[in-house]
Amino acid sequence: MVKNNLTTGGISMDASLSERSTQRSKAISAIFWGGLISGVLDLIYATTSVVLAGSPAIVLPQAIATGLLGVKSFQGGLPTAVLGTALEFLITFVATAVYYVTSRKLNFLIRRAVLWGVLYGIAIYFFMNFIVVPLSAAPHFEHTWGSRAGDFVVHMFFIGLPMALAVRHYSAREC
Repeated sequence: MVKNNLTTGGISMDASLSERSTQRSKAISAIFWGGLISGVLDLIYATTSVVLAGSPAIVLPQAIATGLLGVKSFQGGLPTAVLGTALEFLITFVATAVYYVTSRKLNFLIRRAVLWGVLYGIAIYFFMNFIVVPLSAAPHFEHTWGSRAGDFVVHMFFIGLPMALAVRHYSAREC
């Protein structure tokens, strides 16, 4: 039996499909790990801050859910805490996907991942604090200069940087 192997420009279709499958797998891995690590680090930092301020840990994910539900999120118990946690990871997965897709065209995002990851974290901080949160149903939360500075640094090193490093890790052979 002879196998019919379609070719395009001397490259087998089987090889091309296999390469696309590998690239898709790398993209999914980069987005998954970048989003998961940055989401976990952000939740650990923010929950610790809330607990040290004297509130129960459940308040943090409920505060995230206020973006959709407003202040009634705080009366929702565990379901709104789960919603807030899901929203946290939705945001970090989408932000990692944006970095990944952008890095396909701007290769320096991969080559200089540490620098651009930190800068991406700063961009995320400003995007979240000056566009997303003001347009959401979240109430105005009071912040000190110290908490703002802490949030800023966390966005640089716990959010943007892990996203960029995950993308670089799964793009190593492409640069």
